[in-house]
Amino acid sequence: MAPFERWFDICELSDIPVRGSRRLEKDGMKIAIFRTSDDRVFAVENRCAHKGGPLSEGIVHDCAVTCPLHNWVYDLSTGKAQGGDEGQIRTFPAEVRDGGRVHLRLATAS
Repeated sequence: MAPFERWFDICELSDIPVRGSRRLEKDGMKIAIFRTSDDRVFAVENRCAHKGGPLSEGIVHDCAVTCPLHNWVYDLSTGKAQGGDEGQIRTFPAEVRDGGRVHLRLATAS
């Protein structure tokens, strides 16, 4: 069967620290959900494109995260590496709904 996209209710916004993250595993994917200082949420694959570092342990600043292993910086909205680094991480649509609930859209098997 072909996969289809579906929204999942993940957690309360308050469950994610400001300028921090929350990790989850869904359908075999390891995902990091980040909260910025202005309460926007972003979801990315929890793996740096450079050496596989855990991005969920990185430093969140503005709309970016810095990998804790080798300081690669990724734009959380596009997944693209910043500065002189080249690479990209997978991103997933995420938003805050229903009075503060974080939702994540993923492709799932039907």
